[in-house]
Amino acid sequence: MSKKLPLEGVKILELGNLVAAPFAGKILSEFGAEVIKVEEPAKGDPLRNWRVMHNDTSVWWYVQSRNKKSITVNMRDPEGQHIIRQLAEKVDVVLENFKPGTLERWGLGLEDLRKVNPSIIMTRVSGYGQTGPYREKPGFGSVAEAIGGLRYLTGYPDLPPVRVGIALGDLVAGLYAVIGTLMALRAREENPEKQGQLVDVALYESVFSLLEGILPEYDLTGMVRERTGSTLPGIAPSNTYECADGKHLVIGGNGDQIFKRLMTAIGRDDLANDPTYSTNQGRADNVIFIDSTIEEWTKQHPLKEAQRILDEVSVPVGPIYGIKEIVEDEQYKAREMLQEIVLPDGTKVLVPGVVPKLSETPGEIKWSGPSLGQHNEEIYTEFMNFSFDEFKKLKEQGVI
Repeated sequence: MSKKLPLEGVKILELGNLVAAPFAGKILSEFGAEVIKVEEPAKGDPLRNWRVMHNDTSVWWYVQSRNKKSITVNMRDPEGQHIIRQLAEKVDVVLENFKPGTLERWGLGLEDLRKVNPSIIMTRVSGYGQTGPYREKPGFGSVAEAIGGLRYLTGYPDLPPVRVGIALGDLVAGLYAVIGTLMALRAREENPEKQGQLVDVALYESVFSLLEGILPEYDLTGMVRERTGSTLPGIAPSNTYECADGKHLVIGGNGDQIFKRLMTAIGRDDLANDPTYSTNQGRADNVIFIDSTIEEWTKQHPLKEAQRILDEVSVPVGPIYGIKEIVEDEQYKAREMLQEIVLPDGTKVLVPGVVPKLSETPGEIKWSGPSLGQHNEEIYTEFMNFSFDEFKKLKEQGVI
């Protein structure tokens, strides 16, 4: 008999669209939570039509929405709003990423839902949070990356800032939504009155939280961290180096003992034993010289040969992978990070595996993203105990 997953029994009502909140819902569902995803009846979540399509459905959808149950509700309709309040009575968590004030206008804000379920946890993801002068501004992950300070640091100093090629701001906020939801569930368990609470996740704050020591550095010294390309400021050596075959290798030799092993491996015992380079500060002060010395060596070796030499002396090293290299990599395969699923038409496709790995109660992929309204009948007639006639009438009226 399979072991119970850690979130089995937790019921989550997902009202969000696109990336941030639904990414959180995906993770929670992988570890056993029952996630009921509410979509607009006619078109559903816009993510269904983003990027690469397969039979009129985005392949991203099948990753982002796996393990979820899809129902349709017109939340702009008073009857649809009534349905959401009925659902809120039966769930533990409402997960949403509408612009602040939207759900309140529909009678579905936190105070509205608390009236029907005082134990409700409401996890809200928005551009700027539920308070503050920017709260009503529309927020997207790309803007959050900019105002959160990340874009300023990304790229080369002589070029405009660039973005990472994924929705990083949304995804980081989604992770914080998961963390906050789990903490709120734990707090409710310990509360004698089983009191719920608000989990308020702002996209820009999620990004800002990644900025390491940049704020105190500025506050104490006035230093503004600038773009530095492929290097990591103040950490040396840690860079990308060209090899003899024109490919590039990332080497992290910034630990004191690692640096010694690295220098010995490339034939520079003089630098390995020089007190000037025995600490990170000394190396950081001479980073240009150290990087040029390393690249002088990597340019004498093809990438695989250079990697083999450094692997043998336990220096952190790795090639820069595209998706082709990832699919072919033995580590990804061994860790079940390339999982095959079957799409509704029988097509087999690889999708990312589950993270993190739990030894006793690992997460799992039960099914790929559902079709629009696939679970309407199950949720309305079994979970909510609507009669079939009620269910049919709501459908005919366009409420669901």
